[in-house]
Amino acid sequence: MKRHTLLAATLGALCLGANAAPDQRAEYLDLIAQEQLQDNVYKVRFPSMDMARRAAITLHEQLLESHLAEGYMIIMLSPEEKARIEGLGFTTERAEAWIRARNERLERMKLTPGLSLLGQGAGTESIPGFSCYETVEETATAVQGLLVQYPTLATSSVTGVSWQKQQGLGGYDMTVLKITNSQVPGPKPKLFIDSAIHAREYATAPLVLSFARQLLAGYGTDADATWILDHHEIHMLLQTNPDGRKKAETGLLWRKNTNTAYCSPTSNNRGADLNRNFSFTWNYTNGQGSSGNPCAEDFRGASAGSEPETQAVENYVRSLWIDRRGTDPDDAAPADTSGIHLDIHSYSQLVMWPWGIRAAPSGNGPAFQALGRRFAYFNGYTPQQAYGLYPTDGKTDSPSYGELGVAHFTFELGTAFFESCSSYQNTTLPKNLPALMYAAKMVRTPYITAGGPDITQIALSNKAATKGVVAGTPVTLKASTTDLRFNNSNGTEPTQAITDAEVYIDVPPWLAGASAQALAATDGVFNAKTEKLTGVIGTGGLTKGKHLLFVRARDASNTWGPFSASFLVIK
Repeated sequence: MKRHTLLAATLGALCLGANAAPDQRAEYLDLIAQEQLQDNVYKVRFPSMDMARRAAITLHEQLLESHLAEGYMIIMLSPEEKARIEGLGFTTERAEAWIRARNERLERMKLTPGLSLLGQGAGTESIPGFSCYETVEETATAVQGLLVQYPTLATSSVTGVSWQKQQGLGGYDMTVLKITNSQVPGPKPKLFIDSAIHAREYATAPLVLSFARQLLAGYGTDADATWILDHHEIHMLLQTNPDGRKKAETGLLWRKNTNTAYCSPTSNNRGADLNRNFSFTWNYTNGQGSSGNPCAEDFRGASAGSEPETQAVENYVRSLWIDRRGTDPDDAAPADTSGIHLDIHSYSQLVMWPWGIRAAPSGNGPAFQALGRRFAYFNGYTPQQAYGLYPTDGKTDSPSYGELGVAHFTFELGTAFFESCSSYQNTTLPKNLPALMYAAKMVRTPYITAGGPDITQIALSNKAATKGVVAGTPVTLKASTTDLRFNNSNGTEPTQAITDAEVYIDVPPWLAGASAQALAATDGVFNAKTEKLTGVIGTGGLTKGKHLLFVRARDASNTWGPFSASFLVIK
């Protein structure tokens, strides 16, 4: 195939509209032609549903379609991967229909004007056919808008640069959006979310941006969003691979960063897989969990943490938390370790936790399993340790859990890399926003709190949560709690009876001056795994305005669950 040789000076910010320079247009057409020639796409039939799930975990970055009810998946496989899974009982055949449909799609993309290829000053047009997903530039614009709209709640900082910007070839700053009420002093427990580390996974950054908008818009009107931003910090690296994302926004199945030192400077297989490049477990499995072939989809990079995008994530994670775990995979972080790191991917509909480097669980395995099944209760995904058919290494859990002991989870969203807007808006988004909100509640002590019951409903008498009552008016609080909100589709989590519950007014128990009021079981006795709660709140001495009620419950394992909140309005 003919290759178009491009001078480095032309590799800056390009816009591929009708007026694009010929060499810019040539590069894009060449990348399309290369992808159209890739025929390493297979229709893979699996020997069992368990093996299918394990394949989805191990090969989710190459999993192009899932047709589990029909007994097959469409997967992009290197010769080594093809031989390996065939040895495990899978059968493969060339996916001719998928390849033909892909080529027709890319032919249509050639005719689309204004496509941004390399970023930094390029057009901000929405992704053709996917207007629900913000481009890299639209994401940056949205973040700037949030900073202006919510100056006391939202700030941003630059933690590094993309490969292209490091080389002076356009590219992007690696910008983290931080959300917390700056008027409430810390220190505060932290949730860190990174997304779009694999460029072609369209839904990931938009989901996290929607979560940011939900939290900020909810401050002062939604009690849970309010207490979370008062007492916790949410850090979001929305575009973790912006250079690669610009390639994928043109319809290319681009996964890696765009480092031209790997494979070939003009190849659409160039770059490093950033989610195999992290330092702590880099090449931990000696070639089993990542590739040393620079043209492979899971190429691990030249050395541990070699890529600037990886360095940006590692540096930021290390700035958030202290080290509380040993260096051996069996070492457990202390149960009271604070913080959660979420890595958002698509697709496969999974919630995963360490380790992926081996089949044996980590030292915090039972706690990971409990919280993973909690998250999966909300989004309906399969909860699973991140070890599939064989190990994977150099992933984002390296700095957070591997080095520091911070709880790490991966969400695999939806049903496709290029998930349709209707599927995303009607299913993926509404299923995962509650899971992210739950994570934001849990960050103070996730390894402990995951084992406790949830508060599922809070109601106040006399319209005290909305229209308000005069100070001194007794208010009856009614609530529901349960210890049963686990996804048990992959194993069963132990549950216990509720033993007690309590409410705090304005001051939660981690602050000085907190005072708990016991709540009673509505039926008079705590003896079930789901209970109705009741109590009378005295309002004498409360000032006019909104007050926060923090409600939680404990089960027979002596574990308190997370808080849920309600406003109490004094008029």
